[in-house]
Amino acid sequence: MMAELPNNKENLPQAHYRELYAALDPSDVAKRTGIELQGPAFAFDFLGHRFTAAFPEFELMCEPPSAALTGHAAQILVLRYLIRGAATAWQGKFLSYRELPWGEVYDANFNGRCRIRLARTYGKNLDGFRAAAENLGGTPVKAGDAAADLPLPGGITVRVILREGDDEFPATSQFLFSDNIVSAWDAEDLAALGEVIISALKEGKV
Repeated sequence: MMAELPNNKENLPQAHYRELYAALDPSDVAKRTGIELQGPAFAFDFLGHRFTAAFPEFELMCEPPSAALTGHAAQILVLRYLIRGAATAWQGKFLSYRELPWGEVYDANFNGRCRIRLARTYGKNLDGFRAAAENLGGTPVKAGDAAADLPLPGGITVRVILREGDDEFPATSQFLFSDNIVSAWDAEDLAALGEVIISALKEGKV
């Protein structure tokens, strides 16, 4: 069960999360999340990159370097996962955003921030999407006109699906989440995650 944190998380200073993080028991974090503790840092894979999060003074680094994956939004996501997330087994289902707890409440927000934005970016550039997804450790899957499963910590997967637009109909996209994501982040977090994924896809200018 995830620990409760205040709402409106994007408006809270990162210092708030850094304080909570510094007070953690690192062995408990490793046990709860399945993330390896290597000396004074946690080490994990996230979207095809190898990350280290220094402890107790939080500093996030990744290889290969990525501004999108180490920026403010990504740092908040990592901090919140380490503070209150847990690794749980996938039960075999993928959930749409609306099917997540509180997802229906925030779906319109998620649609504008993530689904529409991704469709506009790659709806007429499916090859570019496929190459960009591969750069993030994505595995191609058969869905829509182009789709990939993107790997997150804790055995979590985000499936990103694109349907190509034409002169008559606009492109559309979909994000599906492996059901174990509900033990890692909440619906508000996942809107930020969607934006981080899109920024990381675009980062390579593929």
